[in-house]
Amino acid sequence: MYLTYSEVRNLYIYLISTLVHVNSHICSEPWSLTVFCRVPSCSDVQAELDSVEAELELVELQITELLQKQTELTGRKDALLQRLEDVCDAAQPSSSKSSGAHPVLSKQEMRLYDGIDFPWSKELEQHLKDSFHLSTFRPLQLRAINLTMSGRDLFLVMPTGRGKSLCFQLPAVCSKGFTLVVSPLVSLMEDQIMYLKSIDVPAVMLNASSSREHAKTVMAGMTDPKAPFKLLYVTPEKIAKSKLLMSRLEKAHNADLLSRIAVDEVHCCSQWGHDFRPGDQGNLTNPIHLKFNSVYFILYNYKLLGILKRQFPNVPLLGLTATATSSVLKDCEKILCVPKPITLSASFNRTNLYYEVRIKDSNYDASISDVASLIKNRYKDQSGIVYVFSQKDAESVSSVLQKRDILAFPYHSHMEADDKSQVHRKWTSNKIQVVVATVAFGMGIDKPDVRFVIHHTISKSIENYYQESGRAGRDDRQADCILYFGFSDIFRISTMVVMENVGQQKLLQIVDYCQNVDRCRRSLMSVHFDEVWDDEGCNQMCDTCRHAKDYTTVDITQHAKQVVHILELAASADEKLTPLKLVDAWMGKGPAKRRKMIHTTTLCRLQAEAVVVMLLLQGYLREDFSFTPYTTYFYMKLGRKAPLLKSQTHTLSMKMGSTGTGTAVVSNADHIYQTYVRLYLIEGIIHRVHYSGDQRRSSEFIKF
Repeated sequence: MYLTYSEVRNLYIYLISTLVHVNSHICSEPWSLTVFCRVPSCSDVQAELDSVEAELELVELQITELLQKQTELTGRKDALLQRLEDVCDAAQPSSSKSSGAHPVLSKQEMRLYDGIDFPWSKELEQHLKDSFHLSTFRPLQLRAINLTMSGRDLFLVMPTGRGKSLCFQLPAVCSKGFTLVVSPLVSLMEDQIMYLKSIDVPAVMLNASSSREHAKTVMAGMTDPKAPFKLLYVTPEKIAKSKLLMSRLEKAHNADLLSRIAVDEVHCCSQWGHDFRPGDQGNLTNPIHLKFNSVYFILYNYKLLGILKRQFPNVPLLGLTATATSSVLKDCEKILCVPKPITLSASFNRTNLYYEVRIKDSNYDASISDVASLIKNRYKDQSGIVYVFSQKDAESVSSVLQKRDILAFPYHSHMEADDKSQVHRKWTSNKIQVVVATVAFGMGIDKPDVRFVIHHTISKSIENYYQESGRAGRDDRQADCILYFGFSDIFRISTMVVMENVGQQKLLQIVDYCQNVDRCRRSLMSVHFDEVWDDEGCNQMCDTCRHAKDYTTVDITQHAKQVVHILELAASADEKLTPLKLVDAWMGKGPAKRRKMIHTTTLCRLQAEAVVVMLLLQGYLREDFSFTPYTTYFYMKLGRKAPLLKSQTHTLSMKMGSTGTGTAVVSNADHIYQTYVRLYLIEGIIHRVHYSGDQRRSSEFIKF
């Protein structure tokens, strides 16, 4: 028997009223009730009251679960309604909408921007062939270019490798003056400038490492009517800190030489806005953030880019990203001071990428050895990237790969600028096979023949993983995106994102992506990009679709209760357990005194870790952080759903693959039904107790 939400709510209201009746009779004058010749005491009723209160707690948790499910379904319903609204325009690869509730342009008007009858159309076509050596536009490119050439503000959301850069590079060549391009990373700027110079398109960049002579030359060229360059790349830090640059931009604008502003990786604006606040700047010196502070500093400076549109309101702005959701774009509008931009969104799906999750060996050397074997056997002489957690990992992993005769070099933010540029250039020219990098390498990298992107450690969010893995297969040939999922890595990253407002939430989403064994990987990604996904569109280009039904459903109720019991014992002894110590204790390791008090598991370690992760994802466990001057510790505590496991009727199961990972399915229908039956009986008891003066009626009822 399954109950609707309204039925459970009515049950909840009735239970409260029942408690009121019980309390009133406990506190009233003495009464008698014959139960097989036994007169119940006040303690009997109190026990019944305690039982009802326990049931009430369980029902409250179930109502919370139903409300969460209602929210999820409502979001999916809205997405489907939006898709239904756009079905008449199904032939188009995108949808166009404004930041408000109504589109800036009608669909018919938007289609006009796919045309080639604009004043600049012939010049665009000529430079497309002669300068960029391309014969046709990809979907959305021509529409985006015509819109920005028309002076419209535009946000372009397009998958990695689908040609976002052309949407401001080609207009720059066809416009008077120059285009200002704000880009977050030096490696990204170097990559694009190397490409532009190879096709004889003049482009320059300014960043913190630029020499004084180079900066002077660039500043002078900004106001030169002869336009010595068509694109000027700058970091957000340069915009935020250089008054001289802003002064030159004003002069260029007054001379009608600033043709447009392009903000690459525009989602970085919102990422700072969600995860940090200006008051957190001081925390960047904390050891937790030391190895990531350069990235956070970039994100903070992105938030200051609103000055560009305030100073130059008539200059069209083009924001580009591969990962922004509708909520992120709304943040970007506010931060960049762009009123009602047009948004063009392409599908997130790249059909040539194969997604796979592998279990990472807990032994560090063994995990690197697995990566080395994969590269040597499957990707011999093919170009790729290995992403790692830290600068130290970049150095050590690249060193091990070199010892295995793999031409691999590290890339991270603490390297000298010249060394990073050299690694980048050699990799681009295929003199290096593999770059072992932190997140400092990658956004916007446009090497077409990357055959594999391997994550030695999970990313901190689905969005980050999509962006990083998207460096593969930009030539539209098949490429592999392989993610190694390790139990301990979850908590390493968790302590890194602890200061972010939604850091833990995003991290658990990527953990859920890895833990899953039965849903299409693209289906899990689509949720984050406001897109409705049909699993058939994957075409077996992910491990779960290719190996469908390669899992079993396991009842883990008793396992969950054992884990909860261990944490209860630890709490009673005022002891905190890290996730690793929790698993160790469950497997029978640790002090002998504690081993005598717990039930050790019969699961292997991988399966035990998978159960603990599932309990964390489902809310039966939760994180607890402890800070010291030097580091942050992650401990496990009981979550809000832990009391559900006290019920004998509450069951918990998970789908577990052959490797030990899995997803959870909670079965509460029987429990709700049993609660309903108990409440019905309690109703009868209280009703008869109200007439306790009639001894005969009471006795007859109790016999029933």
